[in-house]
Amino acid sequence: MQAWHRRLVFDPVPPLVEAENAAISYFARRDLLDDAVPSARSLWELNEVKTLLRKQKDDGSWRYRGARRAHARSGDDYDQLETYRIVGQLVEKFGMTRDHSAVRRAAEYLVLHQTDEGDFRGIYGTQYSPNYSAGIMELLIKAGYARDQRIARGFEWLLDVRQRDGGWAIPLRTVGAKLNPPTMNGATAQPDRSKPFSHLVTGVVLRAFAAHEQYRASLAARNAGALLASRLFRRDVYPDRGAADFWTKFSYPFWFTDILSSLDSLSRLRFDREDAAINQALDWLVARQRPNGVWELQMLKTADKALPLWLSLATCRVVKRFYV
Repeated sequence: MQAWHRRLVFDPVPPLVEAENAAISYFARRDLLDDAVPSARSLWELNEVKTLLRKQKDDGSWRYRGARRAHARSGDDYDQLETYRIVGQLVEKFGMTRDHSAVRRAAEYLVLHQTDEGDFRGIYGTQYSPNYSAGIMELLIKAGYARDQRIARGFEWLLDVRQRDGGWAIPLRTVGAKLNPPTMNGATAQPDRSKPFSHLVTGVVLRAFAAHEQYRASLAARNAGALLASRLFRRDVYPDRGAADFWTKFSYPFWFTDILSSLDSLSRLRFDREDAAINQALDWLVARQRPNGVWELQMLKTADKALPLWLSLATCRVVKRFYV
């Protein structure tokens, strides 16, 4: 029994390896058992992937079809958001990379929204969005774009837009403005860097740093990680998903900042599991494993019936990193 198994009460491996979902079984064998497995390309021919790719537009994007589209600031804003969401599915659930033409086309669509400053703009209209900029960068890094100059420009911008405390916030919020159509179509607000960081935003930004081999070793990432750990289970200082209970509402692929996504980044940054806040968060997760080995967590998006298994796989990866 490996050390990380001993941290858990029940064995999580059988339900993951034996899952009907081929991708979950593949990643459980690869990441938890360290089995020799074929390339993840074997997952790219799954029906779930083909269904997603059939809806990709010629320009590389996916069309947003939500109820809010009729009231959107512009269709492109929401198409960018939907493309980010679908690329997350392809990269995180099926291991797809730039070696597939659909990912390359999606990447080129997304980088069309990168400004001369280095941020990815549009999802918040004319306003800066460190969280969505970093979220897009995280996926592009995992898809094989880590050495792309556009990713380097994105990191330069993220480092430049930090609050003075070393974390990140939505600049619009630091000056007391609302996320509404008038401000999201107005002049781009510059951040008040004297205001405190937002753990919601910092947690998402840190995922991009944690995904990048060079930047995860940076002092900036280390400092931001310490800030994030200091806020676990606490209210955010800004109103966006500000309540403390948002820490324990989950999705996969990761979207917002929660306990699991935060521990995932902190484990990649090689934070110490004996840190009091991190240990508390690990205890919280361990206590929610069921006797069948699977975790029962509050899920934000339940359309994917396999989501409990995906969250269980993500939890196992985190525990294994902290105990290896």
